[in-house]
Amino acid sequence: MSKPPTSRYRTTNWKSYNDALKRRGSLLIWLDKDMMWLAPKAGRPGRPPVFSPAAIQFCLMVKVLFGLPLRQTTGMVGSILQMASLDWTVPDFSTLSRRQKTITVQMSNRRAPGPLNLLVDSTGIKFLGDGEWLARTHGTHRRRQYRKVHLAMDTATGDIRAVEFTSRDHGDSPVLPHLLDQIPPDEQIGTVIGDGAFDTRRCHTAILDRGGTAVIPIRKNGRRWKEDAPPPKPATTYSGRPNAWAGPFGNAGPANTSEVVSRPGCDVSKHSVRGSRHETPTAKLLKSISVWHS
Repeated sequence: MSKPPTSRYRTTNWKSYNDALKRRGSLLIWLDKDMMWLAPKAGRPGRPPVFSPAAIQFCLMVKVLFGLPLRQTTGMVGSILQMASLDWTVPDFSTLSRRQKTITVQMSNRRAPGPLNLLVDSTGIKFLGDGEWLARTHGTHRRRQYRKVHLAMDTATGDIRAVEFTSRDHGDSPVLPHLLDQIPPDEQIGTVIGDGAFDTRRCHTAILDRGGTAVIPIRKNGRRWKEDAPPPKPATTYSGRPNAWAGPFGNAGPANTSEVVSRPGCDVSKHSVRGSRHETPTAKLLKSISVWHS
């Protein structure tokens, strides 16, 4: 079978093409003149902060966007304020260095009509170790370290509404309640969509407490949850070998199966499901440690 000929595309609208490339390099910064640049009086003992969190966040945003050190950041912010004809005082580099440790970043988001539909998942970020090509070609020379980033995204606008950073030995299900806590209490949550890792009792309880609907697939080894089952245990941590945990923490919890795909022979209107009761590798490991110490 012969290879199909490669398609060649010719640019005919050169004027629009050139204008589009020029707009890529344009710089446009919007500043709200009514923004509270100086911090209000705190009303408690001690010296209050001079600059508001919005001012510190703006300076740090310029720092990250252009990859500048703190001293160069103050100079660029001063130039931006001067071009905008704003007589605002620029925070010095020591203030930015001190305030960036405790500032709570305000994430702007777009509001879509109707309830909020969230899509939750996690990914890994490598911060230490060899690159992927070097690891595949020559093998790893040192242990690679990862951090997990848990995200909750609005399916209507694509905005990230909640973020959590954990070590790689943390599962997805214990972090979901913390992601939901970042959503304002007055904002209605419609659905929470996730994979089977969130099919735990802790996750479904957190979703129901916010008045949402869980759209989570049932695990392959799911079983009915007893009505008099004990409450979910708090999340535990383990600082031993990286491969000690096999799956999410704890047993699989209940899924509100009246709102997900049902299975034949399962009455989804009265009961929930949970994972297998077989002993997990984590339980075996902890049991062996307790026996060795005894």
